[in-house]
Amino acid sequence: MAEITIKEVEHVAELARLRFDSQELEEFTNQLDAILKFVSKLESLDTEGVEPTYRAIEIVNCFREDEVKPSLPIQDVTANAPESEEGAFVVPRII
Repeated sequence: MAEITIKEVEHVAELARLRFDSQELEEFTNQLDAILKFVSKLESLDTEGVEPTYRAIEIVNCFREDEVKPSLPIQDVTANAPESEEGAFVVPRII
């Protein structure tokens, strides 16, 4: 794999509307080159038969079944509200 050039990093920086001084450009060029070399090593691995992984840890759905249950009484729900009217919270009007 060919090394990434400072010209290519300048081009990407320009597309992202970023400005770097010459020292930063050299530093980012070296870092990006190291990243791309590592990725090219990964490309050489045999992944035939390996299923894609979307998460590092398998997640099991933790939601309960959606079932109808009795609600709290309106009086209990609005008991601590500063102001309520006909079972609804009263809030300041915002225009």
